[in-house]
Amino acid sequence: MKGTRLQKPDTGLGRAVPYLPLLWFPAVIFCQELVVRCWAFGAALDRGIGFTLLFSLALGLVCDFFCCLWGERGNRRCSVVLSALLTFWLLVQTVYFTIFKTFLTVYSLGGAGQALQFWRDILAGVGEAWLPLALLLAPPAVLCLFGRPFTPKARAGRRTLIWLAACAAAVQLTGALAVNASTAGVLSDGYLYSETFVPDLSVARFGVLTTLRLDLRQLFFGSEPESGPTPTVVPTAVPGPSAPPAEPTAAPEPTFAVYGENTMDIDFAALAGAETDETLKKLHAYFAQVQPTDQNAYTGRFAGKNLILMTAEGFSRFAVDEALTPTLYRLANTGFVFENFYNPLWWVSTLDGEYVANTSLIPKPGVWSMYKSGSNSMYFCLGNQFRRLGYETNAYHNHTWDYYSRDISHPNMGYVYKGLGHGLDVRATWPESDLEMMELTVPEYVGEAPFHTYYMTVSGHMNYTFAGNAMAYKHRNAVASLPMSEGPRAYLACQMELDLALESLLRQLEAAGELENTVICLSADHYPYGMEKFQLDELAGEDLDMRFDVYRSTWILWSGDMEEPVTVEKPCSSLDILPTLSNLFGLEYDSRLLMGRDVFSQSPALVVLSDRSFITDLGRYDSKADVFTPAEGAAVPEGYASEVLRRVNDMFFYSKLILENDYYAKIGLAVEH
Repeated sequence: MKGTRLQKPDTGLGRAVPYLPLLWFPAVIFCQELVVRCWAFGAALDRGIGFTLLFSLALGLVCDFFCCLWGERGNRRCSVVLSALLTFWLLVQTVYFTIFKTFLTVYSLGGAGQALQFWRDILAGVGEAWLPLALLLAPPAVLCLFGRPFTPKARAGRRTLIWLAACAAAVQLTGALAVNASTAGVLSDGYLYSETFVPDLSVARFGVLTTLRLDLRQLFFGSEPESGPTPTVVPTAVPGPSAPPAEPTAAPEPTFAVYGENTMDIDFAALAGAETDETLKKLHAYFAQVQPTDQNAYTGRFAGKNLILMTAEGFSRFAVDEALTPTLYRLANTGFVFENFYNPLWWVSTLDGEYVANTSLIPKPGVWSMYKSGSNSMYFCLGNQFRRLGYETNAYHNHTWDYYSRDISHPNMGYVYKGLGHGLDVRATWPESDLEMMELTVPEYVGEAPFHTYYMTVSGHMNYTFAGNAMAYKHRNAVASLPMSEGPRAYLACQMELDLALESLLRQLEAAGELENTVICLSADHYPYGMEKFQLDELAGEDLDMRFDVYRSTWILWSGDMEEPVTVEKPCSSLDILPTLSNLFGLEYDSRLLMGRDVFSQSPALVVLSDRSFITDLGRYDSKADVFTPAEGAAVPEGYASEVLRRVNDMFFYSKLILENDYYAKIGLAVEH
């Protein structure tokens, strides 16, 4: 019988340990990683499979070590506990990705209590991902029911433990060395592993559990500098906005000859020379070299007007329909018409989407950047900018007022903030009504010119079903005849509530005589990820590209005094909203301190996604495939993609440093509330 047990003598230092239990954890962890990889990315055998194998093997050997420290019963209990913990994190990530199309960070676990408000979404995610969830649960179930063959029968001896520890360390070291030696490509594996943290790419290249380790590292210890303070502007000329063919524009065509720059009186070089703190010195030196954007024919175009700024939940270009959403259609097609506007999906979905549009900074992965900014000087946020000019500044959200800690962040942006449960008495349906919010709030500020108001809507929130979405149910009859499945029809139905809210807004502004004196700016927090691809394809009427085109959206920028639309073909994104509005309203701001750019400036086009993919006028870089694809007919200089990526990396890095160091206050841009 001993010949069939496949055991190795331990030379008197302890009992022999069968080989089968030592294979259990490495094999199971790797197989579970493959399940998540297939579910999230559609393939298992891709670029990151080798690194995932090495790191899974190392973690499995660590688990083996701890499961050999006790007697038979203790080893089995340890195996079950470790398997349960690892499987739980993989399950959570699978459900989270299914719902939000990104991966959960450790920091966001602190908001788990608030997230439970969306239990319907969680149940829907579980239902959609039932197959990978079942596969992930199979190993711990087998371990609980038939665990004896898969757990060591006795406490291992010293030599076995040393052997396990040495093997784990050797495999981990091999994996780390292999990753850091992988420097090929535009965004190398070594850079991604050692110098930055990009959750989605990290999972794709190293696995879920290694990403957890990297997440904990950056959460508690930060990360090393990603790049030094180098010039980041790529000298590529881009065309300015153009008018629709055969139609004159209401505003003059931009020229770039005799205008000044959007800067403030800040001498970054002098600040760097006098600074002793190395981080602040790095920040000063970097911004001293950033090229500011120019003023242009649109500078001050809206000076003195009122501004209503809106982040619309789940809004997209698919929601703009002449018959179903006529007000959205009117606003989207009679103001500035941005043909190539993108709404990237960031890590904390709605909250990060708000942060980008309101700050023109890239969120820090792994934290709630908007909440973290609540104790910083947010000098350039429009609430603070307009308040300094004497405007009345209000903000409203028709869901729970302290969700995502908006009760901290939004007053800090310069607003008198109200939400459900604190000053805004909308009915507590799910989701709540945008129309009801508009009818209740507009009378609070209209007629008190000048005013600037910010709205975060909620009617367009998933799930997109008629049974679980009050707004979709309200408008179900209007979409009943559409040749689509329930998800797309329910999505359009709940966006009709946003359309009615805007119709009410325009009506009230006109009645108060303020319509021609008011600018409306609306963009989404993210695309409607609460639908499967085939449903998004139904809305788009085509086979949608899920790497780039799914993020292409509609940016409404409309003024009541515009007589003709102005078409803008330059690629742009939500990161560009704040500097563009600051320029249009003639506000004093320093374009060097924002990561986005005024769309009407001569600055090169650059759209950045959360995984560091990017779009310029010359092409697209896909970081997952590590491939740059030139635009049709574009002449791309040698090394162009690497040069643009260097700027992209700087944007991520210095956005993080601004947030972490309250940088605007450190250079004297303090805000008094």
